Amino acid sequence: MNNSVGNTGRLLWAGFRALILLTVVCGVIYPLAVTGVAQAAFHGKANGSEIKDADGKVVGSSLIGQSYTDKDGNPDLKWFQGRPQNGLGENSVNTQYKLILSGATNLSGDSGAKDGKCEPLAAYKSEDDKATLCYRVLSARQAVIDDNSTATYKVKGSDVPADAVTSSGSGLDPAISPEYADLQVHRIAEKNHLSVAQVQKLVDAHKDGRLLGFMGEPTVNVLELNIGLKQLTQKS
Repeated sequence: MNNSVGNTGRLLWAGFRALILLTVVCGVIYPLAVTGVAQAAFHGKANGSEIKDADGKVVGSSLIGQSYTDKDGNPDLKWFQGRPQNGLGENSVNTQYKLILSGATNLSGDSGAKDGKCEPLAAYKSEDDKATLCYRVLSARQAVIDDNSTATYKVKGSDVPADAVTSSGSGLDPAISPEYADLQVHRIAEKNHLSVAQVQKLVDAHKDGRLLGFMGEPTVNVLELNIGLKQLTQKS
């Protein structure tokens, strides 16, 4: 009996010591070591890939998109616009950064299509019609055409890239294609009283190529681009 109690006591004491040791190693030493290495070697990424404006103020992350809208919730056309995004709060480069939720549509690729093709936009009249993917894409394309056409530059439907009318899987994509950025150049120049050459130079400076030269697609980070645009307009 005494041996049994003694063995149990020793096992409990050994288990308690193991608990304390593992708690210190795994719960204190290891996290501190990983945090220290991350802060030393990958400081920017470890802190959320923050983006700062010219004044050093954190205005967002390079990993999460933002929307640029006016007080009525409509696209503020003096800023470059990102992909159609779900769950983003309003932002005018450095103020109302607010993430609400992440998500994407579960509509099928042929939602609203007939015989495998979308009908003209005017054919979608009912509320059910307007809930289809075809209507969303066609209406988004028309908005891109209307918003980016100027007196001297007319956008055609064939000019609109896919990322201008579709959201990413998360709905929070921070980047657009170089083609979509180029498409917005004339509008941005007109709205901000800049030359097309000035804006195009700004866009070209913010184009990122494929990772390692062959992975992924070329992109333009919209927040970084709009920070550059803000600096450009302040100089002009």
